[in-house]
Amino acid sequence: MGNEAGGERLDAVLAAQLGLGLRAAKRLAVEGRALVDGVPRPPAYKLRPGQGVTLLDAPKPQEPPRIEVLARGGGFAALRKPAGLHTAALEGGGGASLEAALETLFPSGGAVLVNRLDRDTSGIVLAALDRDAATRYKLLEDAGEVDKRYLAVVYARLEAPLLLRREIDMARRARVKVLPGDSPDPLRVTNVRPLGAQTLGTGEGFTLVEARIAKGARHQIRAHLAAAGHPIVGDALYGGPDAAPGRRLRLHHWRVSLPGLCAACAPGWKEFQDVIQRVMEENPCA
Repeated sequence: MGNEAGGERLDAVLAAQLGLGLRAAKRLAVEGRALVDGVPRPPAYKLRPGQGVTLLDAPKPQEPPRIEVLARGGGFAALRKPAGLHTAALEGGGGASLEAALETLFPSGGAVLVNRLDRDTSGIVLAALDRDAATRYKLLEDAGEVDKRYLAVVYARLEAPLLLRREIDMARRARVKVLPGDSPDPLRVTNVRPLGAQTLGTGEGFTLVEARIAKGARHQIRAHLAAAGHPIVGDALYGGPDAAPGRRLRLHHWRVSLPGLCAACAPGWKEFQDVIQRVMEENPCA
């Protein structure tokens, strides 16, 4: 596709020329499928007159991913989302997503998702089985009664726990900004504890950590860890040095608990398998 006007944002041009919603157009750019003169550009890139925009083909359709229902209770269900699957349905419909699978998983209807994971993050997503439960979830979260625990592999050896309190500005949706001051909301903090470290033959050090949050902001764990000097392996958005295309983001929501429900699931990270197994055994869902 061409560009005659110039000065327009890439996502706006994609939306206009492809007949997409702006959100779907942004995703094309974020996924690296929108090339400007052969180079992937972000959604906000301002096109110059005469620049050519090429859209890479979408991946070939695959069998819909299997969504596992890990547990039910208290009006909620814990679902296991694989990495690479969108949580929310794409604007305009179509395409695989966890949200699109709700009707099949809960044919009686009324189920809604109450939290989200980024496409490349794996692990637990909660569904409220009716509107009353969805309302109750917000109250439980505001009261600090929802405990969410993530596993992540970060750069460098981390020897001591971290308490990350800095406020997050979510005004720019594609990439949030960590501000200098602490968050005024005491629930929007990230508690990080190291679980085990490894050093590769290249001398690079990595640490498996557990990041624990009660009420998360968009990209909170990813942005907090990067700002603290420990970006997550495979995180292209927040500065992981090996975030090459195809490299998986090492972030997994492994455990959630709230009144009436507890669920857990492990990621398939072979290099830390023994440590992860120990952590799960030490923190069972009763």
